[in-house]
Amino acid sequence: MYDAKRNGFLSIMKALQFMETDSVAIIGPQTSIMAHVLSYLANELNVPMCSFTALDPSLSPLQFPFFVQTAPSDLFLMRASAEMITYYGWSDVIALYNDDDNSRNGVTSLGDELEGRRCKISYKAVLPLDVVIKTPREIVRELVKIQKMESRVIIVNTFPKTGKMVFEEARRLGMMGRGYVWIATTWMTSLLDSADPLSLPKVAESLRGVLTLRIHTPESRKKRDFAARWNKLSNGSVGLNVYGLYAYDTVWIIARAVKNLLDSGANISFSSDSKLNHLKGGSLNLGALSMFDQGRQFLDYIVKTKMSGVTGPVQFLPDRSMVQPAYDIINVVGGGLRQIGYWSNHSGLSVIPPELLFSKPSNRSSSNQHLENVTWPGGGSVTPRGWVFPNNGRRLRIGVPNRASFKDFVSRVNGSSHIDGYSINVFEAAIKLLSYPVPHEFILFGDGLKNPNYNDLVNNVTTGVFDAVVGDIAIVTKRTRIVDFTQPYIESGLVVVAPVTKLNDTPWAFLRPFTPPMWAVTAAFFLIVGSVIWILEHRINDEFRGPPRRQIVTILWFSFSTMFFSHRENTVSTLGRIVLLIWLFVVLIITSSYTASLTSILTVQQLNSPIKGVDTLISSSGRVGFQIGSYAENYMIDELNIARSRLVPLGSPKEYATALQNGTVSAIVDERPYVDLFLSEFCGFAIRGQEFTRSGWGFAFPRDSPLAVDMSTAILGLSETGKLQKIHDKWLSKSNCSNLNGSESDDDPEQLKLRSFWGLFLLCGVACFIALLIYFFKIVRDFCNHHHHKPEEEEATVPSPEVSRSKTLQTFLAYFDEKEAESSRRLKRKRSDDLSLKSS
Repeated sequence: MYDAKRNGFLSIMKALQFMETDSVAIIGPQTSIMAHVLSYLANELNVPMCSFTALDPSLSPLQFPFFVQTAPSDLFLMRASAEMITYYGWSDVIALYNDDDNSRNGVTSLGDELEGRRCKISYKAVLPLDVVIKTPREIVRELVKIQKMESRVIIVNTFPKTGKMVFEEARRLGMMGRGYVWIATTWMTSLLDSADPLSLPKVAESLRGVLTLRIHTPESRKKRDFAARWNKLSNGSVGLNVYGLYAYDTVWIIARAVKNLLDSGANISFSSDSKLNHLKGGSLNLGALSMFDQGRQFLDYIVKTKMSGVTGPVQFLPDRSMVQPAYDIINVVGGGLRQIGYWSNHSGLSVIPPELLFSKPSNRSSSNQHLENVTWPGGGSVTPRGWVFPNNGRRLRIGVPNRASFKDFVSRVNGSSHIDGYSINVFEAAIKLLSYPVPHEFILFGDGLKNPNYNDLVNNVTTGVFDAVVGDIAIVTKRTRIVDFTQPYIESGLVVVAPVTKLNDTPWAFLRPFTPPMWAVTAAFFLIVGSVIWILEHRINDEFRGPPRRQIVTILWFSFSTMFFSHRENTVSTLGRIVLLIWLFVVLIITSSYTASLTSILTVQQLNSPIKGVDTLISSSGRVGFQIGSYAENYMIDELNIARSRLVPLGSPKEYATALQNGTVSAIVDERPYVDLFLSEFCGFAIRGQEFTRSGWGFAFPRDSPLAVDMSTAILGLSETGKLQKIHDKWLSKSNCSNLNGSESDDDPEQLKLRSFWGLFLLCGVACFIALLIYFFKIVRDFCNHHHHKPEEEEATVPSPEVSRSKTLQTFLAYFDEKEAESSRRLKRKRSDDLSLKSS
């Protein structure tokens, strides 16, 4: 055994000395730097090199087949760290590490793992080699840089000496307080587990709130017995860390492999390396190095090891990684270390020991990931958001457009410094939903005499003039390349506005005077009135009698002929005449209104525009208006290839209306929210065609700003609770026109609606109902009189109640269908017969 004090030169020299003594295996080295160098020597001499500390993920068995990592690779350590970061919802981290292969490659693996989880390392703080650092000057320099950055999640992947210095300086700089998140890799648990147990509480107090990891080793009798022997040997003055357990198992791995090699009948032998023959005689005596003849066979026994050690199951997978890699997740608290959960490559984060989960199917769903509560730096229990505003405590400078028109969206209130409007209200409501305060101030951009250029406004975010931009900012491709936008808080898109056009040449124009409900109710009432008249006239009017087919034709003919007052059937009954008189009055009103409306539709000529949508706009030669400052200008030039000479800048809704009315422009292209507001104030215009772009309005923040993500979540919350719609209704739901949305495909003002005639239909319906009620009362009374004078012989027979009701119904229907004159004659004859019988 030789301790090179992590000196690279001494490690190489001592390894060469070992090789001269015909060694069959080397345990070590401690660092990945030496592992990279010595692995070439091991490959050449076929001597397996087993290390439980050089866990660099880049040490591939394909490149170094004789190098074996007997503890889990740092690839799994970084995967566990990345899953912790994702679990707590952080998106940016800062990596602080030594400039050596092990630390550097570990951070590279961490970056790869984070990238797959839509997170990233925003800054890499590189420190000198652990053995080089003599003073904390370089550490302080990096910590001061970190202090000025936005991210507050710092992962420290160093060696114990450097790591200890980092936390000492971080405490001195006030970086161990609330808001910070410190994650230390396995070096910290190695340091704390090895410390004198009596000094552990004091050390832990200085590291309160730090999260760290430890390679998980299941509890077992072997582990407890070994720990007891260690404590007895060291008298309890030196703790046993997990790497001590892996060192013990590494020795057993090699011992078992040697035993298996000898049991196979092989003889251990060495031979000279022909490649070194020309180097003989030198002062380094390289010719003394010998190749292990059974090295490949011995290596095969090592990687096929399958045993139960003090660290748990010891077995290698085909890619040479250890089976079932897992880590304890530790929270450093005032009294020492508190375990808050586990990570395993099988099931992710869990509060259940991994050995209990390996036998179950893997479940990596987010709902199945759990850790216990954490005490964070500063003593808080609420998970830090992981970032701060990089502004040294000053308020956020938020730029807002100083608009000259459409001030419902953003405007200065009466010349004061107060800013109000739809967009501002949405922003303020979203800010209130955040779990942390956002001190800010609004700064107007523009002179207020004309609308500012919005591209220039957004560019001020990238140059640092503004920390964010709030207002009616359209989310377009060019802008998304330089800033991050929130979730859109209102849908938008470019539309074409032109004077209203009436289509008079459709073959179905005769249907336009009435709305579909009006047509349906009118037709229904024609049939209802016809049926009522038939009921009232059937027993007394021969024109409403006859075979069933004839009666159906009579009902239909009579119903619809009243439309033209050309019905030939005369009504005899008083009730029928009353109903018909009321219905003819209703028909007169309806037909007169229909005629007037149809005449207006077919003859009245209104302002017409040839623009039907964006296609006809492009092909036409007319001039096109656009709002000053809007991206519509560049879009029409760059995307629609409309000549700049055709474009006319307009500054206000009043200018829109004037330009359209006097023919200065044939159409206007603008965003839908502006157009909706314009059409709510000025009538006689409409949106032609469909929106030919789809976008929305959002708030702009610097690239990768976590505030943009939180604000997007807040905007979604406003939408789900209905608060966003209430703000919209407060500012934008007003109209001076009957056609709110300006769409020519919606309600036609020339159409007659049901609500204009429901009083007439109600009058007619009530008259029909009362007439039928009186009629049925009368006919039931007559039927009862007729039924009372039945012959006595018929009354003598008493049928069952069911038969009696059926027979009575049949008799009533027959009586209803019978002509009234015949019923009267029969009744008189029965009365005469009854009198004759009584007199005799």
